[in-house]
Amino acid sequence: MAERITTRDDTILLDVRGLKKWFPIQKGLLKRVVGNVKAVDDVNFYLRDGETLGLVGESGCGKTTASRTVIRLYDPTAGSATYRTALFSKDGKDERVNLFDLTKEQMTRVRREISMVFQDPVNSLNPRMSVFDIVSEPMVIHGMPKGPEMEESVIRLLERVGLRREHVRRYPHEFSGGQRQRIGIARALSLNPKIIFCDEPVSALDVSIQAQTLNLLQDLQKDFNLAYVFVAHDLSVVQHISDRVAVMYVGKIAETASSDDLYNEPLHPYTEALMSSVPKPDPLYKSARIIMQGEIADPSNPPSGCYFHPRCRYAKDICSQKAPEYRELKPDHWVACHRAEELKLQGV
Repeated sequence: MAERITTRDDTILLDVRGLKKWFPIQKGLLKRVVGNVKAVDDVNFYLRDGETLGLVGESGCGKTTASRTVIRLYDPTAGSATYRTALFSKDGKDERVNLFDLTKEQMTRVRREISMVFQDPVNSLNPRMSVFDIVSEPMVIHGMPKGPEMEESVIRLLERVGLRREHVRRYPHEFSGGQRQRIGIARALSLNPKIIFCDEPVSALDVSIQAQTLNLLQDLQKDFNLAYVFVAHDLSVVQHISDRVAVMYVGKIAETASSDDLYNEPLHPYTEALMSSVPKPDPLYKSARIIMQGEIADPSNPPSGCYFHPRCRYAKDICSQKAPEYRELKPDHWVACHRAEELKLQGV
């Protein structure tokens, strides 16, 4: 059993600290390790009861890898993921356990309370399984008896996500992309979880279907008291659905704050550059988009100091010499930038 961990905030459901996931680079016939791809490198974030944490950044920044590592689809290189649960308590009260210390059998039990909606609604569904089999599979794995009661549970879930009773015996190829994603959402809800990791759940959908899916996720959050970690690269989508937002750059968290604070008063130059790319609804508004120079850093050979300094227009000597500390500059507003106190950055 994992060591019990205390925290100052009883509303925190999941607390990730110092998370690292490095992938070894191997060469030669002997597969000698010559380096590491630091896909996730010292990431910290937390998730409160019933809230949505948006995780944003450029493609390849480590958003999806961080999510999959927390739920142990990947084995972590270092760090902790403290989760509040009553699954292992003798008296039925919540206690805090480190997910990375749990055995395979214990982690299987935890997956009743933590599930995931995957990005690709086509490849995430088995084409040889009917909708009933897909949605009921987690129930079967966790020992729920098959029969009319299970079928009614599946039908209720399908109807709750906007599908119909007659869809239960159909196969994934008979549905549109938006309907397939609804099947994936129903599967994620099948065990009544506390947390759902949403890995870019609307990026593969048409814009009109995106809005329907986002509204569905928000309705389900209220009905089931869910907490979401919402991974995305569309800043407008993240602003719409998130209570707090964490910005990632090359495997590290650059800034975390409430959605309003982050979009209106960013403290990190990378966040400012991202915000400048958000489309404005006013056709008369003249865009002041910040064009970042250079290429995104290589996670297998990152630059010294702040990883963003080669592309930062505010960089000074210290930025290339010393890695910035990730610190709380304002209440619940965290940033990793040497010059955060002195810069006056533009938000949306």
